Amino acid sequence: MGSLKTFVIVMVFFSASFLFWSMLKLFFFKDKRIQQRKERYFTKTNNETAQNKQKPRLSIDLNLTKQNVRKLLTKDKNEKLALMIHRAGVPLKPEEYIMFQWIATFLGAGISYLIIGNILLFPIGAIIGFNIPKLLLHKKQKERLEKFNDGLPEMITTIVGALRAGFSFPQALKSVVEEAQSPIKEEIETVLREMQYGTNVEDALKRLNDRMPSDDLDIMIQAIIIQRQVGGNLATVLETIITTIRDRIKIQGQISTLTAQGRLSGVIIGLLPVLLGLFLYLIEPEYIGVLFTHPIGIVLVVIASISSIIGFLLIRKLTTIEV
Repeated sequence: MGSLKTFVIVMVFFSASFLFWSMLKLFFFKDKRIQQRKERYFTKTNNETAQNKQKPRLSIDLNLTKQNVRKLLTKDKNEKLALMIHRAGVPLKPEEYIMFQWIATFLGAGISYLIIGNILLFPIGAIIGFNIPKLLLHKKQKERLEKFNDGLPEMITTIVGALRAGFSFPQALKSVVEEAQSPIKEEIETVLREMQYGTNVEDALKRLNDRMPSDDLDIMIQAIIIQRQVGGNLATVLETIITTIRDRIKIQGQISTLTAQGRLSGVIIGLLPVLLGLFLYLIEPEYIGVLFTHPIGIVLVVIASISSIIGFLLIRKLTTIEV
């Protein structure tokens, strides 16, 4: 048992060290990574071959590890994962994300064993560690999409102003890049880059909608596509869309205010049993300890947990109103 605990400690230390080194390299050497990618794409093939011969042994080993991870990903899964990572705005490749998931899985399993000391909780800790990167990615994706939607009216206003000044639609997009901030700036730069590589405007805008699944953006793209097919004044159409988007944002704010009490009730219902149990444990540990040791108590805890989760989800469903 002691050797197993030592092994778990070593694995947790190794995983934590590797994760810390990876995050340090990711965030503090980001400019270097971008520069290396630029050199790889814009230099000649002979120069690439010479640089590959001079790579250090550690870089080759890491590339081999990424290749092994890449073999486990199918084409569809790799594309979906790459799209999800791009929506979150995280500078990772799919194989790098999978490696982070593995590290988090080992860390979750090891930490759960070190804290509780029961090997049976290994799977629970592993599942929690496996899902933590996915939850963080979804959180980043949601925040980035909300930021994009908040800046969308200003982006369309810039396009309308450029069109009324006599600019073409690609030139109007360039003016958006000059004035907008992240993430709109990066996404419009991608659209312009695709158009420069030969993609037509309709396909480039559809890909933008795939990367940023926004209802307001979809309305704008459909209006632009229809205008290019049947003709008309695009600036006037976009002005109407701006009014619609701002009205929707106003209504969503009013709905959020009116449903705040219901959402708060759902949070209280979900947390009240946990806080009450913790309070009783601090006052009288032996009194509430029977609830987690006796078979009937364990069954009651499971039923109460499921009931609380169902109640919380039902309240969230009732207070979620789409506009």
